[in-house]
Amino acid sequence: MTGWPMLVFGRAAWALLIERFAGYPKPLFDRISHPVVWIGRLIDWLDKQLNIRGVSPQEGRVRGALAVASLMVAVFIPSYYLSRILTHWPYGWLAEALLATTLIAQKSLKDHVVAVYDGLGRSLAEGRQKVSLIVGRDPAELDEAGVAKAALESLAENASDGVVAPVLWYALLGLPGIVMYKAINTADSMIGHKNEKYQWFGWAAARLDDLVNLPASRLTGFLFAAADPSRFGEIVQVMQRDAPKHQSPNAGWPEAAMAAALGVRFGGSRLYDGEMVELPYMGDGRDNITRDDIQRGLRVLSRAMWLLFLGMLLVSLFVAAVDINP
Repeated sequence: MTGWPMLVFGRAAWALLIERFAGYPKPLFDRISHPVVWIGRLIDWLDKQLNIRGVSPQEGRVRGALAVASLMVAVFIPSYYLSRILTHWPYGWLAEALLATTLIAQKSLKDHVVAVYDGLGRSLAEGRQKVSLIVGRDPAELDEAGVAKAALESLAENASDGVVAPVLWYALLGLPGIVMYKAINTADSMIGHKNEKYQWFGWAAARLDDLVNLPASRLTGFLFAAADPSRFGEIVQVMQRDAPKHQSPNAGWPEAAMAAALGVRFGGSRLYDGEMVELPYMGDGRDNITRDDIQRGLRVLSRAMWLLFLGMLLVSLFVAAVDINP
């Protein structure tokens, strides 16, 4: 697995597998924090330096683009040279895969959704509290079906941008690819908002995040469909019909596929900061989503991630075979 970048598919497979079971160790977080936290501090500094109130929309966009470009340079240079150094180490590929696990959120996503499931098993209030950690909507008025729906929608969307997308960009572009992807995704979550402060300054971060998540969102939807081979065509049909209705160019694909896989319906009314928002429906199934559906959704995720692992491994083996026997 020495070739770069194509044979990084093998490293991506192992990074996905290791992170699935190990996650990011809490003692390590307590000691040195987390790479996403470091990236967030840099974004916050760029925001303070470049985001000036009262400038024209054009200048705001230019300043935001400059912030994103500076961020890309700042994360690319060390990740590129670290990757090059590791190619000369014995088992350097494994060391690089271990570093990549820090930017994949498979175990964290599962743990947060399991916490919602367990919380609902104890009380509705605890379920609301746990789901508030992974969604932006107001949980106070959610019933059990609302909590379960929120958890599953978050599970579907975050499977794409928290797991599949970083793994895919690592497979395609190596360590710099996954680091730059995570920087873009973090910038979008911090400054890519449509409010007075970030409407123009955050425009570049939001648009770039939409672009880099485009392939992974579609792939995630197809992985969810492939997790139930007997209904693959049906799930894909629902996904292709409903995903374009979503206000996000990417979130609808995994959400519609997950809804179809579970036989439920996502979307509808929800409360954000005291304001009721109507979102298009994803799927044709039932609205009375239950706590047990969360467990079913986690099984869909698990099967989809095994398929992703096997796919990455097979691509790596195929490219290795072609390289050995040109």
